[in-house]
Parts: sequence; C-alpha cells; structure tokens
Amino acid sequence: MREPELREIGARVSGALHRLFPVAAVFLLLIVGGETLHAAVKVLRVDPRQTDAAIEEVRGPHLAVYDPQVPSAHRLLVFLPGTRARPEGGLAIDSAFARWGYRAVSLDYENGVIAVACAHSLESSCFDHYREAIVTGAPVSQKISVNAENSILNRLEKLLLYLVKTDPAGGWDEFVEAARPAWNRILIAGHSQGSGHAAYIGKTFAVDRVLMFSGPQDYLDDLHEPAPWQSEPSATPFSRYFAFLNENDPFNVHHQIANCAALMGVEEPKTLMVEPGEEIRGSYQILINSETVGPHGSTLLPKFEEVWKYMAGADTEVSTLRPERPSQPPATPAH
Repeated sequence: MREPELREIGARVSGALHRLFPVAAVFLLLIVGGETLHAAVKVLRVDPRQTDAAIEEVRGPHLAVYDPQVPSAHRLLVFLPGTRARPEGGLAIDSAFARWGYRAVSLDYENGVIAVACAHSLESSCFDHYREAIVTGAPVSQKISVNAENSILNRLEKLLLYLVKTDPAGGWDEFVEAARPAWNRILIAGHSQGSGHAAYIGKTFAVDRVLMFSGPQDYLDDLHEPAPWQSEPSATPFSRYFAFLNENDPFNVHHQIANCAALMGVEEPKTLMVEPGEEIRGSYQILINSETVGPHGSTLLPKFEEVWKYMAGADTEVSTLRPERPSQPPATPAH
C-alpha cells in the first residue's frame, strides 16, 4: 500500500476514533495490515473469531500491545472496557503500560448490559449473578445471558493462546501456564462495568493486582449497601486492590468508595485527591481526581499516567499528605 493511501486511512480512522474515543485517538497514527505502529509500541488487532470459531465479535477486535525495545516487566495488563465500549478505547492505557515494559491486552466481550441494571434490585445476589454470567458464562443471571465460549475467561484464554502461536517474539508464553492464564503475573484492570469484572476475577484468582477505574457500580440503592459479593473472601490479597475515581462521577463516587472499601476489606479506606502530573507518595488504595468535563471517563486520560503507574506498583512510602475525600455526593443517574 502506498504512503498517501496509508496517510488517508490513518487520518480517517484517527478522526473516527477521536469522535468516539478521544483518549485513544491520539495514539492511532498509522495502520499497516493488522498492526498499528506508534513510535516503538507495537499494537496487534485480533478478531476474536480468529482465536476460537465459537467466539463472537461484539464491539471490535481485541488489542495486544507491547514495546519490543523495552526490557520486559514480566507482567501482563488485561484491560476490560466499560459498557458498550470498544477495546480500542483502552489503547492509551495499554500503550502507557507497554512503554513501562508490560504486555497489555484490551478485551472484546459481552458488555452491552450496564452494571447498574441491578442497582434497584431487592435480590442481593443480582450483581453477583450478573458478574458471574459475564465472567464465566454460567446461566445464573436474569439480566444477561452469556455462554461459556463467549465469557471473559474463555476469551482471554483463547487470545493468549493465539498470541503465543502467532506472535512468538512477543513473549506471550510467559503469561500462560498449562494452557490457562498465569494469573500471578497478570494485572487485571477495567473501566466502569469492566472494573467490577476485574474485581470479580480478583476474588476468584490470585492476580498480581486489581486496578479499578471509575467503579465498581455494584451498590444496592434500595438496600443501601454494597453488593455482598464484594465482601466475600478474596484469592487476591485485599492490599492489592486499587481504584482511581472521580469526585463528580454521575454514578456516585460515594457508592464507588463503599464498594471499594468492601473489596479492600476495610471500613474507612485511605483516599487521596490527585492532580495531573503530580507525584504520589504514601500508601493509598483509592485515588480521586476532580475533573468536571467527562468525569466518568477522566480516569483514563493520559495526563493521569502517574496515577496509573502508582497503582501498578510504584514505591509506597509513609505519607505526609493529608487524605481527602469528596465533600458532596453527586446525584445517582436514573437507571
């Protein structure tokens, strides 16, 4: 393909992504076949149907991202986008982690039913069954039906096996053991709906860390409590759950903090208000920003890379900063 044609295609796709996913669009400059090149970062787009004929494509191809010129951190970031979001929306955070030596994937999965569909349920297990159905494919939810082949777990497993086979230079075999994900080397992350799935997986498997962005939303409004599954025993240590929230989030940051507290096994978690580019010192599991434009998506803005890096394992010292919490609860959106 000639260079002018490549530029035209890149401009069209970048423009479309900018309208749909302004965070990700800044990284999409050039497409060559099934790969995107941005500086040294290598981006593979994988049709889910290529990994398993029984898997359907929901929103678009999976992303697999790494920088072959950076020494490996021997860790894999698995990112789960929010409701009706495409994996492409995770390109910014995937690319950042790739520059830090991680392998990263953003997964296409059945994310069409919003998590707050259970918010007004009087059945305390509603959120639990919703998460179990999407993560495992078990036929347990009245809100959504997902078969085992299209579950998050099967999609991730088949993607990793596909990458091991088709991109041996990528070092993906490090994240597979006995044909299953090597969970102890995986940071499971998600935005909005995806944050709850990440936490649910952290409950089930001993992952390296759980990174939650703008969620979870698993709060039972009419029962005035976090969904009970969040307080159940966890395979991942409580200290390895981290959240990045926004004080103006329309899904109610106070409910999100309550959910995170349950997941972290504490009544009053330490929180810290953060600003873009600010170095974070101390030991915090919940970090909060105050962006007012697009607050729910603000946690994925590249200007907060320092927060992402901290959550992924930056050094934690004894803090001299004063923990802060949002002062006014925002209104919960209509469900």
